[in-house]
Amino acid sequence: MTKLTYIAITSLDGFIEDDSGGFDWAAPDSEVHAFINELIRPAGTYLYGRRMYETMAVWQDVGTEPGAEVPPTELDFAELWRAADKVVYSRTLEAVPTPRTRVEREFDAEGVQRLKDSADRELAIGGPDIARPAFAAGLIDDIHLLMQPLVIGGGKPGLPRGPRFDLELRDERRFASGVVYLHYARR
Repeated sequence: MTKLTYIAITSLDGFIEDDSGGFDWAAPDSEVHAFINELIRPAGTYLYGRRMYETMAVWQDVGTEPGAEVPPTELDFAELWRAADKVVYSRTLEAVPTPRTRVEREFDAEGVQRLKDSADRELAIGGPDIARPAFAAGLIDDIHLLMQPLVIGGGKPGLPRGPRFDLELRDERRFASGVVYLHYARR
């Protein structure tokens, strides 16, 4: 059985986007971006809700435009993203523009467990809305938070409301930009 990991960039007060849906403040610098690349490198499949998928789908074309100059960390991320399979949970999305992507109408905890049981590479889940039922079903093994050094005062929480789970701190790191990384595993 492989791991299912949840990775989120949050504000210090725990939000992934502000009250207006903005998240430009969360853009990682090259040091943090390189670290995120290493976090996701083991993942062979990403699980997304529609909105997170649509946000991430831009990586399909990064570095493929003729003459485009892309920082190496972003090019590495784009290559990792393109190489992974993607599962998008959406009731409204009719088709997906990216290869290696399939749409599922409903989040199915038993189906995700089967995927964990059969996968030869880790799974990563992105976005608190789709992570909520995965947390509730006890499917998420590791939580990786990258906390930006700012307080935004409200917005969408980076961790889902509802389920309680006990965690064990496995790793921590501080970056020159003030970003703090925390890695927790479920007990």
